[in-house]
Amino acid sequence: MKKFTGAVRVAICAGACTTLAACLSSTPTWDRTFGSAVTQITVMQTLNPAASDNDDPVAGIDGPAAQAAQSNYVKSFTKPTPPSNSFTIGVSSGDSSN
Repeated sequence: MKKFTGAVRVAICAGACTTLAACLSSTPTWDRTFGSAVTQITVMQTLNPAASDNDDPVAGIDGPAAQAAQSNYVKSFTKPTPPSNSFTIGVSSGDSSN
């Protein structure tokens, strides 16, 4: 009797595995379209896809002004301005001459 129940268990497990294996057909579809969502969102967020074809230089600021702006930008992170004292807001200097 034990051999019969063991054979039934093996047959049920084999049938269940075969049935469940038939449900796993979506992986090739996922693999084929992997990364397409990121590509689609990147294309949607690109303002001008042909911008790299433009050889005209950007106009509007000269070299020394751009270099000074970049230098000031870098300095703002290396030496930030000290915060002002919040307790001195609205306090006069004490000079009452009007």
